[in-house]
Amino acid sequence: MAGWLNPEPFGWEGIVEDALSEDVGPGDITSASFPEDHWVEWYIEAQANGILSGSGIIEYLLAPQGDDSKAFIEIRANDGDRVGRGTLIARGRNHASKVLMAERTALNFVMHLSGVATLTATFVERVAGTNAKIVDTRKTIPGLRTLQKYAVRCGGGHNHRMGLYDAVMLKDNHIRAHGSIEKAVAAVRKYVSHMTKIEIECDHPEQVAQAVRSRCEVIMLDNMDPFTMRELVQLYKGNAIFEASGGINLDTVKGVAETGVDIISVGALTHSASAIPFHMEFSN
Repeated sequence: MAGWLNPEPFGWEGIVEDALSEDVGPGDITSASFPEDHWVEWYIEAQANGILSGSGIIEYLLAPQGDDSKAFIEIRANDGDRVGRGTLIARGRNHASKVLMAERTALNFVMHLSGVATLTATFVERVAGTNAKIVDTRKTIPGLRTLQKYAVRCGGGHNHRMGLYDAVMLKDNHIRAHGSIEKAVAAVRKYVSHMTKIEIECDHPEQVAQAVRSRCEVIMLDNMDPFTMRELVQLYKGNAIFEASGGINLDTVKGVAETGVDIISVGALTHSASAIPFHMEFSN
């Protein structure tokens, strides 16, 4: 479908259908007032500056069905494009009842996902000139993870693991439950594939030394000050990928990136992004 960045987020059609069903329920009793042959021409435009995400959802919800020659849709901007106030995103013609029924669901997705993409792009801009990549976390809205993580990519960021199933992350409670980093890693290596990466969360230098000895692939430097992070990255460079995490914001992210870490994970990308406003208007 037009507008999407590849790869499209897995299962997005079901997420969108569920959202539409939540809104419409057994039927849109307001739009039922229009006869079937009442046609409208519509357009969607941005009302603020940002990065677009979700244009494929607009097409999915508002595209003509069947071979009706009177209906059309035109997607005028692609996901990842920078938009400004008045930028035309999409336009089309369709039955009034269909357009009005889908309007709010389409706008809700585009506003939220564009907010995630825009916040991500701001973080990416702050670390320009360093080697650090901005990545998301699992701090996502339940049910929207694949779409939110897709929006992060629209903003120039990268994805951390999608869930508990595609990478191992031994956090503080895992380590406490096992008794030590060495015991935790040994227990995991008994059953995971050789293709599965292991990341270890460390909150003090002694844990980092233990993680390096475990030969894990990724070491998270959790809630450490930049001076400590810089020393650890320089000391163990080449032994693992280093990720910085914990309370990183737009004011501190550049300093963290300059420590030499490879990855900076930011939960705010998905749990605290403000929506970018868009609206739909009829032109006839």
